[in-house]
Amino acid sequence: MTTQDDTTALTEVMEQMSEAWGRNDADAYGASFTADATYVTFVGTYYSGRADIVACHRTLFAKFLKNTKLASEITDIRFYGPDTAVVTSRGDTYKGATPPKASKLSKVQSCTFVREGDGQWRIAAFQNTQRKPLMEAISFKTAPGTIPAAQRQ
Repeated sequence: MTTQDDTTALTEVMEQMSEAWGRNDADAYGASFTADATYVTFVGTYYSGRADIVACHRTLFAKFLKNTKLASEITDIRFYGPDTAVVTSRGDTYKGATPPKASKLSKVQSCTFVREGDGQWRIAAFQNTQRKPLMEAISFKTAPGTIPAAQRQ
């Protein structure tokens, strides 16, 4: 049975990931993932295993994402048994002191969490998708049936 403590623990893992990102600490970032985790970036690159995720982020933090921070907002947490959860969030990278407003976060993430044998929640699968607001607007206008239920209210 899941508890409020489990929800808090998942939220803390997401916060620890953001903090590790803000330090450009690939090892700490990777600690949030299972040893055999899968990671799909917004450009479609697929990484397999914590070591691959850490190595990739070590390079990204030294080059393209140097001195960036990670803004995120959890939009949904769902439990599928006592040791599995799916967390959906919005996020984006930024530089400077002020994170972007939640409405400006350009990516949507889906994280499948598992509680491992040591009792810690870790990400087993991560999918990051770049939002395309113009394409969404066109789709919603020309095919209203594609509008998500939460946005129709």
